[in-house]
Amino acid sequence: MTATDRPGPRGRGWTGRLLAEGSDPDPRFSLANERTFLAWIRTALALVAAGIGLALVDDLVEAPLRHVLSIGSAAIGALVAALAFHRWLHTERALRRAETLPPPALAPLLAYGLAAAAIVLLVAVLLTR
Repeated sequence: MTATDRPGPRGRGWTGRLLAEGSDPDPRFSLANERTFLAWIRTALALVAAGIGLALVDDLVEAPLRHVLSIGSAAIGALVAALAFHRWLHTERALRRAETLPPPALAPLLAYGLAAAAIVLLVAVLLTR
């Protein structure tokens, strides 16, 4: 392997492709993007934990609804985790290209989804008491 065959300091795979685009943005913007990504990951982890908690609480609501809410919460947590990386990548790419940042498509989906799940859970708890 010659010096020209070796990968450069930018790396291989998706990271190499990302870093090859545009120019390095102000580190503060990249770090803010990373903090936002980590906030979405914490939200995903909380949703998965809520799903586990719902699965373990027998006296909260009847089994079929509890299972649906539990599986739904864990599945949404997995989806949020995957979409968090997707959002981070698209935002980082926009920063490197000095383009307009992508809109937060995940935020309204999560907000409306959680509101609907909370209403269903609230009604179920009130009807069983």
